Amino acid sequence: MNLVTVREHARLTTGPVPAGSLDVASIPPSVFDWLCREAQRHRSGGAALVQVEDRRWLRLDNYVGVLESPCGTRIEILPKHVRGEAGVAEARRVLVHMLRHSLRLPVRDSGPTALQTFDGPVSEWIIQQFLAELDGLVRRGLRFDYRLVEEEVRFLRGRLRVGQQVRQPAGRQHLFQVEHQVFDTNRPENKLIATALRKVAGLTREPGNWRLAHELEHQLAAIDSSADIPGDLRRWSTDRLMARYAAIRPWCELILGNRNPLSALGDWTGRSLLFPMERVFERYVEVCLRRGLPAGATLKTQAASRYLARQDGRRLFQLRPDFLIEYDGRTYVVDAKWKLLDEADAARNYGLSQSDFYQLFAYGRRYLGGAGQLVLVFPRCDTFGKALARFDLEDGLWLDAVPMDLQSGCLPGGVFPFNPEGAVAPGGH
Repeated sequence: MNLVTVREHARLTTGPVPAGSLDVASIPPSVFDWLCREAQRHRSGGAALVQVEDRRWLRLDNYVGVLESPCGTRIEILPKHVRGEAGVAEARRVLVHMLRHSLRLPVRDSGPTALQTFDGPVSEWIIQQFLAELDGLVRRGLRFDYRLVEEEVRFLRGRLRVGQQVRQPAGRQHLFQVEHQVFDTNRPENKLIATALRKVAGLTREPGNWRLAHELEHQLAAIDSSADIPGDLRRWSTDRLMARYAAIRPWCELILGNRNPLSALGDWTGRSLLFPMERVFERYVEVCLRRGLPAGATLKTQAASRYLARQDGRRLFQLRPDFLIEYDGRTYVVDAKWKLLDEADAARNYGLSQSDFYQLFAYGRRYLGGAGQLVLVFPRCDTFGKALARFDLEDGLWLDAVPMDLQSGCLPGGVFPFNPEGAVAPGGH
């Protein structure tokens, strides 16, 4: 198997390229053509997977994760969290850390040592965590349950289905139409787990994962695959007797594609697993902000109660800030942007976008009444380590552009009056 590791917005070509760079890579012509076709398919669904620069180059968009072509070439796309070159291991740790908190995944062995010793694409890490949870669940024992079975047998068993029996044709009157209860492991939760296991057993390329997946597959061979994944997820029991199943459910949802990349996070299509980095960062910021809120404060996501304009009683252009924080009678508008700034480049406005300021100004007018605090949160990087000087939008409205540390989830102290020490993410310092 050929593994190509790059970062967001990397350029791909079929010709020779310098070795050791995460921003440019060479791929086989068959993969190049396949990516062109995939780009067209994703574009029709509203997502830009790659951009065709000319006949020789492709530029990746802001998705991270794993792409695997039909010929077996695997392209690992890592986040671009620093301007300069970054090590593969460091970028993987950043991505895994953000995913586990963004998706609220119950991770086993999540300490620094476990992340440093893991050396594989994020898809293999997800498979590893799922298999570890399943292995522990199997060792403790799967839950059995009664299920109704309707069948045609040669002997009377359970309850006779009288209506079906009297309609038996003359040549089959010696057979009984019965229904009875069977106590086995074919309950909705186990069916979903078995379906996810059979999927990852065919996806994994890591020897340890492959071996454990096939061992567990043998132990779960008697369990049927789910024929109705959404329905079985709705039937997943959350009572006290099923408490030990709670940790494996998020992994099943992720592996079985219950989360769409355009509306939520993650979709395992074929052998490819992609996450939109903007949404990952947005969800990560949400988790960090919630952990740092004081008692009595509330955080609303994707508020949609205000519009930019009205016409003949009709409201136009809905305004949807990422977060609204309400505390002590005041409201704060917060937006997360996955973009690297340069605090030393004042001549180019530090890399800030004029359209972002227009957007935040509109939020301030409609949600804050034209006076209050707006906050733009960007990832902290080697060129952006402290908050920029405050931007005065006049009439009592101001905007702060601040960095968030991707490892600890901290914002600089003093961003909000109610949190002088900065927000801290789960597992942060």
